[in-house]
Amino acid sequence: MIDRTAPSLVEMRAVTKSYRGAVALHAVDFRLEAGEVHALLGENGAGKSTLTKIIAGVTDATSGDLLIDGRKVSLRSPADALRHGVTMVFQETSLVLSMTVAQNLYLGREKFLNRLRGLNISAQQFLQSLNFNVDPMSPVASLGAAKKQMVEIARAVLQKARLIIFDEPTATLTPEEKHHFFALVQRLKAQGVTIVFISHALEEALAIADRITILRDGAIVASGEAGSFDRAKIITAMVGRSLASDLYRARDKATLRKPGRKVLSVQNLSMGNVVRNNSFSIFEGQISGMFGLIGSGRTETAKIVSGVLKRNLFHGGQIKLDGRPISYRTPRPAILDGIVYVTEDRKVEGFFETMSIVDNIAIAEIAGNGRPNMTVRMSEMRRLADHWTKSLSIRAIDGNAKVIELSGGNQQKVVIAKSLAQKPRLIIFDEPTRGVDVGAIAEIHHLINGLADAGHAVVVISSYLPEILNLSDRILVTRQGRVVEEFLPSNATQEAIMYAAVH
Repeated sequence: MIDRTAPSLVEMRAVTKSYRGAVALHAVDFRLEAGEVHALLGENGAGKSTLTKIIAGVTDATSGDLLIDGRKVSLRSPADALRHGVTMVFQETSLVLSMTVAQNLYLGREKFLNRLRGLNISAQQFLQSLNFNVDPMSPVASLGAAKKQMVEIARAVLQKARLIIFDEPTATLTPEEKHHFFALVQRLKAQGVTIVFISHALEEALAIADRITILRDGAIVASGEAGSFDRAKIITAMVGRSLASDLYRARDKATLRKPGRKVLSVQNLSMGNVVRNNSFSIFEGQISGMFGLIGSGRTETAKIVSGVLKRNLFHGGQIKLDGRPISYRTPRPAILDGIVYVTEDRKVEGFFETMSIVDNIAIAEIAGNGRPNMTVRMSEMRRLADHWTKSLSIRAIDGNAKVIELSGGNQQKVVIAKSLAQKPRLIIFDEPTRGVDVGAIAEIHHLINGLADAGHAVVVISSYLPEILNLSDRILVTRQGRVVEEFLPSNATQEAIMYAAVH
């Protein structure tokens, strides 16, 4: 039960934050009460991350006051915030890739003398208590995005903070893992821990939150008890208008595109125990949706096709592009042949974070040009960046802004812009709207549909079934390393697709 008579755990008074003259937060008043789950919603660039990073000590406010337990504080670092009982699980993981899971969990909390075996046993017991199936002895670099997120969550819980800020914690989790996470949130709440839940999954926010606050353009536009909101009301507050069409309405038979020429043929593709005898075809002028649970081999298959990973040397199967056998050892020849892969892990694989938007897009254009020694004029680089910034509605001060300074959705748009600047014929989107707000989702969906309408062959890999049903002209379901079934979205159901993915 929340004690309304006690001082708020955290209070922000007229907090403003500016970056290079652009206002990210404008005179925000915000409260967090002890023992509540508070959902923080808004489009990318609305100010959610800026607000929470001020509370977590990652950045400081330009003006205004931050109070903890009713006392004014000045947090100069995340370690300073942790001393006040505040920690944050970031959307992009902050783990040390060269260390093991156990070492990451106890980093900064080590005893003077440590036994590695004891550390691993302790980490194993703690992870099991959270129902997280992660090997404590695994190097973090070897983990997928979902398990890295589990380690981040576990580390935050282990720090026994009074306030934990979760930024898109469920974006990479399976339905079962989400169930365990929500149960964990309820246990933490029962212990009096305050949870801030940042998510673009509106149904999750409505289900788990006690209170909801919505930001738009750096200001709070709505705040109140979760019961006073529904999905339509949240979307209207977030974007300043109602969305006329349902983003996730299943395609009907009349709107399905007919397959064009066969662009890609995959036969008996194999890579270790992850991809096993996988066979399917991709056609131009069509969106082929690929659905499967994490570990089903869908991402690995896409990476083999695009030259990021290598198939088995012997009995690895065959890939044909336009009827011609291909075998790529690196992505560059695949790009030159017109195949691009838009990664699911934008921070690690998608861009150079300390470089500008202009430089990132220019590098991509050079890679797809086939002339490694070409000289590029700065004016041409800026023209190219301006074109894609406008085409994809990338929100930034200018093209010189570093990609790391952008919101998650705008970073995703930069990754897509880089891929499209390479003039592909076959585009593979892996989780294209993960961590993206509803307004940007509509823009990205419109872009993907436009590519198929223009005759490109498009593959969309997604863990979100409504997205698969909305975008796809045909649906390929993967399980245990191969495509096991194909559906038309007009006569498929979520239950039938999930059954095929599981059984």
